[in-house]
Amino acid sequence: MKNLLLLFLTLLVSGCSVFGDNGVESAPYELLLSDENRDIEVRNYKSMILVTAEMTDDSERSAFRKLFNYIAGNNQGSTEIAMTAPVFIEDEQSEGTKISMTAPVFIAENGTQASMSFVMPAHFTLQTTPKPNDPTLSINELKDYKVAAIKFSGTLGDSNVEKHTEILRDWIQNNNLNAVGKPVKAGYNGPLTLPFLRHNEVLIAVQ
Repeated sequence: MKNLLLLFLTLLVSGCSVFGDNGVESAPYELLLSDENRDIEVRNYKSMILVTAEMTDDSERSAFRKLFNYIAGNNQGSTEIAMTAPVFIEDEQSEGTKISMTAPVFIAENGTQASMSFVMPAHFTLQTTPKPNDPTLSINELKDYKVAAIKFSGTLGDSNVEKHTEILRDWIQNNNLNAVGKPVKAGYNGPLTLPFLRHNEVLIAVQ
């Protein structure tokens, strides 16, 4: 029964995303430069509130489940927030604040430590973001996050990510920018989206 419920929730989060439409709010940014031929942009995210789960065992599924439970109400709060995705939860825990799903989902690797982050809707601040009931989750604000980002379809598998990371690194160098961070994977679609319609990205912080 639990497996069926998880599958049902995945379908709901994905919405109609089998055909590429994730139906959720995306983190806003200022476009600084665009190379349409290579699907590369330089952006500045003025402010983002991230809720992060570390992947000590490199388990994306476990991290996703923790974060999904958080936005579904496993947090400290009493105000119900209008949902931007049709998510339905059956939970025996006390009712908390329900938070809309936002794209992208960030997956970062820092040395041997990996993490997954959900971006909170733009109207949240560090002060108004409900605290998670799960003590393994953390909340942080990312300010003036200037990145070069490359868009690509397919999966976020290692070979596809490595291919586009190298393209992005070469582009950064050729455009006289300085990379100041490690590559971050960003996924915008649910797992049911057809691979050729998926919107994936690799982001590298630049100066």
